[in-house]
Amino acid sequence: MKFTFSIAVAALLAATATGATAQNSETSSVSEATPSAPPIAEQRPYSYSRHGITIEDPYHWLKDQSYPVIDDEDVLDYVKAENAWFEAQMAPHKPLVDELFAEMRARIKEDDSSVPQKDGDYLYWSEFEEGAEYPRYYRRPVAGGDAQLYLDVNQLAEGHEYLNINSISVSNNGRYVAWSVDTDGAERFDVHIKDLETGEMLPDVIEDTNTDLIWAANDTMLVYGRANENWRVENVRLHRIGSDPSEDVEIYTEGQLGFTVSASLSANEQWLEINTGDNETSEVWLVPAANPLTDPQLVRARETGVEYSVDARDDTLYILTNRDHVNFSVMTAPMNDKANWTTLIEGSDEFYITGLDLFRDFYITEGRIAGLDQVQVRYYDDPARVEQIAFPEAAYSAGLGNNPEWAMDKIRIGYESMITPDTVYDYHVASKELEVLKVQEIPSGFDPSLYTVERLQIPARDGALVPVSVVYRKDRPMAADGQPVPLHIYAYGAYGYATPPGFSTTRFSMVDRGMAYAIAHIRGGDDLGRNWYLQGKMEERTNTFNDFVDVARGLAALGYTREGEISASGGSAGGELMGAVVNQAPELFGAVVAHVPFVDVLNTMLDESLPLTPGEWPEWGNPIESKAAFTHILSYSPYDQVVAQDYPPMLVTAGLNDPRVTYWEPAKWVAKLREYKTDDNVLLLKTNMGAGHSGRSGRFEGLRETAEEAAFILWQLGVAD
Repeated sequence: MKFTFSIAVAALLAATATGATAQNSETSSVSEATPSAPPIAEQRPYSYSRHGITIEDPYHWLKDQSYPVIDDEDVLDYVKAENAWFEAQMAPHKPLVDELFAEMRARIKEDDSSVPQKDGDYLYWSEFEEGAEYPRYYRRPVAGGDAQLYLDVNQLAEGHEYLNINSISVSNNGRYVAWSVDTDGAERFDVHIKDLETGEMLPDVIEDTNTDLIWAANDTMLVYGRANENWRVENVRLHRIGSDPSEDVEIYTEGQLGFTVSASLSANEQWLEINTGDNETSEVWLVPAANPLTDPQLVRARETGVEYSVDARDDTLYILTNRDHVNFSVMTAPMNDKANWTTLIEGSDEFYITGLDLFRDFYITEGRIAGLDQVQVRYYDDPARVEQIAFPEAAYSAGLGNNPEWAMDKIRIGYESMITPDTVYDYHVASKELEVLKVQEIPSGFDPSLYTVERLQIPARDGALVPVSVVYRKDRPMAADGQPVPLHIYAYGAYGYATPPGFSTTRFSMVDRGMAYAIAHIRGGDDLGRNWYLQGKMEERTNTFNDFVDVARGLAALGYTREGEISASGGSAGGELMGAVVNQAPELFGAVVAHVPFVDVLNTMLDESLPLTPGEWPEWGNPIESKAAFTHILSYSPYDQVVAQDYPPMLVTAGLNDPRVTYWEPAKWVAKLREYKTDDNVLLLKTNMGAGHSGRSGRFEGLRETAEEAAFILWQLGVAD
C-alpha cells in the first residue's frame, strides 16, 4: 500500500458497497470496520522548477497521470479511504442529518409547477410530481387542447446515479424537441432528438457537446458546439435533422487558445450570433438564422480587454460594451456598417449595466445601483424615457425571467429577498403594474416577521466598505448578552459574479437554531460595479481574501458573533477563498466547508492541458510566461501556503468526474493539511465518485448533501446535535 490504509477501512468500504452503514450498531462487523484514524497519504518525491524557483509537491501522485481516465488504484484507494473516514465521523450525527434533511424537504412543495409561458402556438411549463427527483416538461396549445408531456427527466434518469440536462430546445414549428444530457458529471453532453408528432426518437445522437441547442434553417438544422479532448468548445457546428452527425458542418472555428465559443439567437430570431472570447475579451459574428451556411459576418474585431455582446432590431445592432466605460454602455450600429458604433446610453459610475434585452416595441436594461438590482424599460423612439420598475423591499434580488417572444406587452420577472420567497411577476408595460403570478410555497410554514434583515457596510483593512447582507431571528441575542452567538458567512468573490441577497429554504435550518447568516459581497464579485470585480482579480486578488477576513472580524466587533463562533463556506473559486482565509486567520472560524475548492491554483494555472486553464489566465495571470504571475499566485495559493499551525474543523468536498476543479485539488490539499496541521480538529474529505462539480443530481439527493453540511457546522459550533 502507498499510504496508511488499515484493514478496518477496507472492511468498511466493502460493507458500504453491500449496503451496510457505519452507523448501524446492531452488526458487529460494521463496528469492527470503523476506522480509528484518517488515511495518511504517502509523500512521494516530486519537484519542478519555473523562473528559477523550485516547488516540492510530494502529493503530485494524487493526480492520476491517465486523466481524464481515473484508474490508478492507489489514487482510488486513497479517495475511497477518505470517504470511509467521512462516513465514520459523520455516522454519530446521522440523526441530526436526517432531522435537517426532513426540515429542508418539508419546506419544498413536492408537487410543484412553474408558471406557464407562451412561446408561439404553445404554453410551456414544468412540473414536479411528489417524491420525484427531476421535472417533467409540458405544453398545451394556446388555441386549446390537452396538455402534452414532451420530456420526462425522471424517465431519462432511470438506471443512472447522476443526470444533468444542459439544454432543452423545442423547434419553432413545435415538431421536435432536442435535449443534451450528461450522466456522470463530466459535463460532456449527448444530444437526443424526439419527434413530438410521432413520439419516436430520431437516430441522430450528437456526442460531446457543451452549449445551448438552437434551431435554424426553418427547423431543418440544429446548431451546437462540440467539446474537444480538453473539454473546450472552439467551434459552432450545424446538424441537419435526420443525417449522420459525422456529416455535420463546422461554420466557425476559433484559433486563439483560451477563447470559448457559444451560439445564441437574436431576440427577433433573424440572426444566429456566434460569440467567442475569454474572461476579458469578446468578439461576435453574425449568420442569417434562415441560412446558417452563409459566411459569418464580423461585428467588430477583438481587442484585448474589450467585451461586447449584440442584439438586432430591424437594420440596427444594439451593443452592450465596456469599450468606453468600465460599467458598460449601450451603443448602436447600422447592420451594413457593424463596426461603426454610436453611443445610445452612456456609461455611468452609479449605474452598472449588466444586461440588455430587446423586444419589438421597447427594450430592457438590467443592472445595479449601489449593489441593488435594477430593471428599466426603455423606448426606441425616445432614448430619454426610462421607466424604473419599483420593488417593495430595500434589499432584494430581481431580474428578467423567461421572455421568449419578440412581441410582448408584459415582461416576466423574478424577485426574492432573504425573507421573501421566490416570486414570479408579470410587469404590464403599458400600465406600469406588477402582477403577482406565483409565490414560492413553503409547505411547513414560513413567517417572515420572525426575522430581521440588515445591509451593513464593514471597512476592509484598506478602507474599502464591504457590503454584508445578514439575516437572523429577532429573538437572537447579541454577543454582549453573554450567550453563544454563532454566525455563518458565505461568499464567492471571483469572475465578477455577484452574490445576490436571495431566498434559501435550507438556510433557515441554521437560522432557526440561533445562527445569523451573512453574505459577504466581497471584491472579486461585481456586486458594486465592474471596478469592484477588477479590484479582486490578478495582482489585486488578495483583496478578496482580506475582505472576507475583515468582514468576519467586523461582524464580531459589532457584536453579531465572536471569534471562534464563526462558520464559513464557499465553493469552487469560493473554495479557494476558504483555503486562503484559513491560512490567514484560522482562529476566527469554528467550522469551514469548502466545496470543490480551487486550492491548487499554481499547479492548475501551469497546466495548459487542463480544460479551463488557458481561458483562466486573464483572471489569475499566466505563471508559465510571467515570473511575476508565478510568484504572486504562489504567495496566496492555498495548497502552497499550508503551514504548521492550528486549523479549524473542516469539511471538504470533491467530484471525481469534475472537469472544472479536478478531484486531486481537494485531495492534495487535505493530504497536506493532515501533514502540517497542529490541532486535533476534524478534517473530512468527501468525494462524489459518480458526480462532478455540482455534487449529486436530483432535488432530494442534492438536498441531503446540504443537510450534511449544515449538520457538520452545527456539530462543530456546538449549536445542536
